[in-house]
Amino acid sequence: MKHGDTLNQPAYRPTVSGDAPAAATTTTPSAPLSKAMVRRIVFSSSVGNALEWFDFLVYGYFAATIAKAFFPSHDEWLSTMLAIGTFGISFLMRPLGAIVLGIYGDRKGRKAALTLAILMMMIGTLTMAVMPSYQHIGVAAPLLILLARLIQGFAVGGEFGSATAFMVEHSDARRGYYASWQFASQGLAAIMAAAFGSILTAWLPPPQLESWGWRIPFVFGLLIGPVGYYIRSHLDETPEFLATRPAKSTAAPGVSFSNQWINLLLAVGIVAQSTVGVYVLQLYMPMYAVKQLHLPATASFAVVVLNGTLQFIFSPIMGALSDKLGRIRIMLGTSIVMGLAIYPMFAWLQASPTVMSLVVLQAAAGILKAGYSGPMPALMSEIFPTRVRSTGLSIGYALGVTLFGGFAPTIVEAFIHVTGDKLAPSYYVLLAAVLSGVSLAIVAWRMRGGAGRAA
Repeated sequence: MKHGDTLNQPAYRPTVSGDAPAAATTTTPSAPLSKAMVRRIVFSSSVGNALEWFDFLVYGYFAATIAKAFFPSHDEWLSTMLAIGTFGISFLMRPLGAIVLGIYGDRKGRKAALTLAILMMMIGTLTMAVMPSYQHIGVAAPLLILLARLIQGFAVGGEFGSATAFMVEHSDARRGYYASWQFASQGLAAIMAAAFGSILTAWLPPPQLESWGWRIPFVFGLLIGPVGYYIRSHLDETPEFLATRPAKSTAAPGVSFSNQWINLLLAVGIVAQSTVGVYVLQLYMPMYAVKQLHLPATASFAVVVLNGTLQFIFSPIMGALSDKLGRIRIMLGTSIVMGLAIYPMFAWLQASPTVMSLVVLQAAAGILKAGYSGPMPALMSEIFPTRVRSTGLSIGYALGVTLFGGFAPTIVEAFIHVTGDKLAPSYYVLLAAVLSGVSLAIVAWRMRGGAGRAA
C-alpha cells in the first residue's frame, strides 16, 4: 500500500453524522515548521503525558509500600489490594475529565485545556509527595490520597485528547510521527519510574524506603510539572483549530459530537491493546515478577527499563513509518502477533522463571507496544472531525483506559489469588489484542467505503 491509499490517507475525516467515512477534506497547506518549533510542540504536548504516566507507574511500583503507609491492615494482601484499588478508582474520574476538558479544549482551544490539565496533575502529585501517613493523621490519610488520585484522574482524562489534537493539527504530512511522541513519552516515563524503583529498593533499607524513600519520585515529578506548565502557557493555538473555529459559537460542541458514537466505540476498542500493554506488561510486571516468579525486585524494575527504552526508541520510528505505509497495516499486524505470541511467552516464563526469560518477554512486549501505540494517536485523531476532535480523543481514550487499564492489575492479581493460575496476565492481554484487532478491521472497512460510500 502506497502513501495516499485509502487506509493511509492522513487527512481522512468521517462524516459529521458519524456514519461512513467521507472523502478527505482539502485544507490549505501550512508552512513547514522549524526544528525548534517541532521540538517545542513535541515537548509541550508530551510532557504532561510523561508526568501522568510517571506518577501512575511510581504509584503502582510502590503500591505495597504505599499500602503500609496509608492502608494498614493485618492482612498484607488486603492492604495491597486497597492501595491498588485506590489506584483503579481514580480511573473512574477519567471519563468525566475527558468530557469536561475535551469540550473545554474544543471551545477554548487546545492550549487552554493543556494548561489547565497539567496544573491539576501537579496538585495530585504534590499531595502524594507531602501527605502524612495513617500513623500521623489516621483515616484522613487514605481519604486524602483517594481525593488526590481522583483529581489527577480528572486531569489526565482530558490530557491525551488535547495533547494529541495539538500535535496533529500542526502538520498533515507527519501526523503519525508527531503524535507518536505521546507514547514515546510514556516509554521515557517508564524508564524513569522503573529506575527510581530499582535504585531506591537497592540502596535504601526497608524502614527508610517505607518511611520517606518512596516519596522521592513524587518530589521529582513536581520538578517537571512547573516547566511543562510554563511552556504550555506560552504556546500559540494550532492553525487548524483557529481555521475551523467560528467567530461566535452558539452551539455546544457536545451537540455535534452526539453523532460520533460509532467512531467513539471504535476508538475505545483501538485503545484496549495499548492500555493493557502498559498496565499489565509494564505496571504490573514488577509485582508479578517478585510475587509469582520470586525474582529480585531490583532485577524486575531493571527489565521494565528495557521495555520503556524500546518503547521510547521505536514509537517515533513506527509513527513516522505509519505516515508512509499506513497506520492500520502496522497496528493490525502487531495485534495479530501479540495475540499469537502472548500465551506462549508467559507459559515459557512460568516454566523458566529467570531474569533472562523476563528480559526476552519484556523486550518483545516493548517492541510490539511501540509498533501498535506509535501510530495509534494519529489514527484516532483522524477518526474525529476537527471541531470535536479534543472531545472525541479524550473520551475514547479515557473510556478505553478506564475499562481495560485502570483495574487491570487488580483483576489479574485477584484472578491469580482465587484460581492459582499464574498465566492470567496472558489471558487479559490476549483479550485486548482480539478486541483491538476487530476494531481496526472495522475502521479499515469503513475507510474503504464498506458502509456505503467510497472514502
